[in-house]
Amino acid sequence: MEDVLDVYQRPYDPKRPIVGLDEASKRLHATPCGRLPLEPGQSIREDHKYERRGVANLFRAIEPLRGCRKVRGTARRTVENLNTHGPGALDEAFGPEEAYRLAARFEWHYTPEHGRWLNIAECELAVLATQCLGQRIPDTDTLIREVTAWEARRNNAHAKMIWQFTTADTGIKLRRLYPVVKEQNLSLT
Repeated sequence: MEDVLDVYQRPYDPKRPIVGLDEASKRLHATPCGRLPLEPGQSIREDHKYERRGVANLFRAIEPLRGCRKVRGTARRTVENLNTHGPGALDEAFGPEEAYRLAARFEWHYTPEHGRWLNIAECELAVLATQCLGQRIPDTDTLIREVTAWEARRNNAHAKMIWQFTTADTGIKLRRLYPVVKEQNLSLT
């Protein structure tokens, strides 16, 4: 945990950007009966019936200190933590020689298994989910169109993510998670 927090405290350096990466799925649902009629001042209302249309995949990359993000939607869902979270993914995408060259330029830091809250790309997903994905999305093309528009708005606003929880905070706020070592007075009499 401290390793990731230390990375988040680094100042912005365009030659060594901090980039968070992750993937998530989005269930696709159509509304076969359409939306219900609106009256002035009402929110969009949809019929409770929906039609399942599969699952799409969202790959996210965010450079939080620069306020830049990229979200890519695909129709195919891959398996979490197997092929997109390390240097091996570069080999699949670029071939061995280019992957080796690229991997040497990266410094990999992984969030702890139960530390999704530490993953800055997950935090950005919460913003994406709230601002864009809270509606029914019927197909991958609509998902890509919606996510692309959201991404453009966030990037044009240079919406940055400033991480405020520091390594120093862990000893105070998370002390219950750290083991307590008690000294025992042992005498040799």
